[in-house]
Amino acid sequence: METREGLTSDQRVAWLRLIRSDNVGPSTFRSLINRFGSADAALDALPDLVKRGGGRHGAIPSRSEAEDEIAQTERLGGRLVATAEPDYPQNLRHADNPPPLLSVIGGAALSHAQTVGIVGARNASAAGRRMAQILARDLGRQGFVVISGLARGIDAAAHHASLEAGTVAVMAGGLDHIYPSENITLAHQIVEHGGCLVTEMPLGWEPRARDFPRRNRLVAGMSLGVVVVEAAKRSGSLITARLALEQNREVFAVPGSPLDPRAEGGNALIRQGATLITSADDIIEELKHSAPKQTNLFEENAEDMTDIAMPEPDGDDRAQLIEALSHVPTSIDMIVQVTRLSAASVQMILLELELAGRIERSANQMVALRG
Repeated sequence: METREGLTSDQRVAWLRLIRSDNVGPSTFRSLINRFGSADAALDALPDLVKRGGGRHGAIPSRSEAEDEIAQTERLGGRLVATAEPDYPQNLRHADNPPPLLSVIGGAALSHAQTVGIVGARNASAAGRRMAQILARDLGRQGFVVISGLARGIDAAAHHASLEAGTVAVMAGGLDHIYPSENITLAHQIVEHGGCLVTEMPLGWEPRARDFPRRNRLVAGMSLGVVVVEAAKRSGSLITARLALEQNREVFAVPGSPLDPRAEGGNALIRQGATLITSADDIIEELKHSAPKQTNLFEENAEDMTDIAMPEPDGDDRAQLIEALSHVPTSIDMIVQVTRLSAASVQMILLELELAGRIERSANQMVALRG
């Protein structure tokens, strides 16, 4: 059984196999653990669940493949950290559907509770870079750990300025694929100074455009608040700000000239209610009474599951639910109302369909047919 002190070696292998299986993300992982009580039991059930959802047998990594990823990560000087373990990021643990496992290289900065994300434009102005450096330096001096995405521009400036205090770089690819390559030296410096590199992606994974929003979600989830220094009207930094709001984090923005396109996004955030800041003190004052709310963690305990009624929907139930779905995202509450199935049955059928690759589930728990 999993404990707050950590996973056994066998559990770690099982967790890694489950989260690396086809169509299994953090939300699905959590549903499977809650349904079956352990990752091993969930792995045994996967083929039948996929079949019931109308899909073909999805790929499940073998035990040897999982053990090889763990060994390769360790050879890089890294480790896999689970949600229940003490060095898992404290703020991320309290986010919605945190990744069950993170691949990490580096030190104690990872689990620091006083964290602030700093993000902004890759093509940042000299003034924007300087502002990011001042904020990061001053936050570090007052005991905060700065988190960013290791991109060029604002991210890199924030990391450089907070090296001495320890900084966390969140990556969109595997630990062995530092992007952009121009920041490889910076990544090594971060680790050497007691900071760390973090990703939820497997070794060997080259970052694609669709992976950066996942990285941004980690930046937001690991932080008490996110600061946008410079951002164009359409910017990944604004995605990070939106994700921060969805996770009940504070959002801050540095105002900029209305004549500079790189300031349009930040100025718009301020108009929409983000806190205008010009110094680290402004951030710290707002964060004094801020703390993420506790959410349920992944817990492997089959005994705890014995009193929970496990629905077994039949073919008619599945057909009725599928008929209620469309390519337009629909809330689960609405599906329950339309189908008049129990909430537990709806969740079970949606889990089967998700594992079969037939539906997509958004961060706000809306579901839609794929394709």
